[in-house]
Amino acid sequence: QVQLVESGGGLVQPGGSLGLSCAASGSIFSINAAGWYRLPPGKQRELVATIISSSSTNYADSVMGRFTISRDNAKNTVYLQMNGLKPEDTAVYYCHITARTVAWGPWRNYWGQGTQVTVSS
Repeated sequence: QVQLVESGGGLVQPGGSLGLSCAASGSIFSINAAGWYRLPPGKQRELVATIISSSSTNYADSVMGRFTISRDNAKNTVYLQMNGLKPEDTAVYYCHITARTVAWGPWRNYWGQGTQVTVSS
């Protein structure tokens, strides 16, 4: 059983910063890709950022230069630092990992429960 627990959401004013964390626990053998997605109100879920390694990251155009994704493999934790937040960043943010629980086992997708980020004055 693999569980993802997100933290760090909240209310922030435009131009402010927030940091999200996603800690994976359970029977994890290894994590391949990890990422953050978000569900804005009244819209579909969208990719925010993904990371395979520190040199292999991908960002949505809308957050490029403002958000930074990182990971700590020793802690099985993924982070999202969000700077220069805008009202359009308001959404429920979900953590996602692709992991396997045993060596040579199948890669599976896991999702966190989501954390609300609201950008408003």
